[in-house]
Amino acid sequence: MPLTIREAGAEDWPGIWPIVRDVVTEQQTFPYDPAMTEPEARQQWLVPAPARVVVAADGDRVLGTANMYANRPGPGNHVASGSLMVARDARGSGVGRALVVDLIEWARRAGFAAVQFNAVVETNVAAIRLYESLGFVTLGVAPGAFRHPVEGRVGLRIMWLEL
Repeated sequence: MPLTIREAGAEDWPGIWPIVRDVVTEQQTFPYDPAMTEPEARQQWLVPAPARVVVAADGDRVLGTANMYANRPGPGNHVASGSLMVARDARGSGVGRALVVDLIEWARRAGFAAVQFNAVVETNVAAIRLYESLGFVTLGVAPGAFRHPVEGRVGLRIMWLEL
């Protein structure tokens, strides 16, 4: 069955939660508290409209998820942002690319001027290569802003795509 990207509903949370839990407890790509509880994760991930949450699914199996929203309120609400996570056993199979492409298309449809990722961990080379292949550039790096469990303190990139 082909990969489909669709709006996430409350019924998708049981498929989303294991992905969020794994990514957060790995502590390698997201600056989220690894002690985050399931209710905290649900509240943080399932952002309300006008934001959007999607899943990448193969039939009923959730392989990845993304949320997307205005990066800042008021004078900054013309720039989109978002987060995406892919199931451990689906990484490297195109799920992340499909989610980022969907986010970019959503941002264009919604009239955003750009997409900004605020905290791309410098050691997350796969994500950086993916974003760069889609036209993102690094605006800057906050050195040592992320405590990686293996590499120690590493930088967080701000990545930007003009739409």
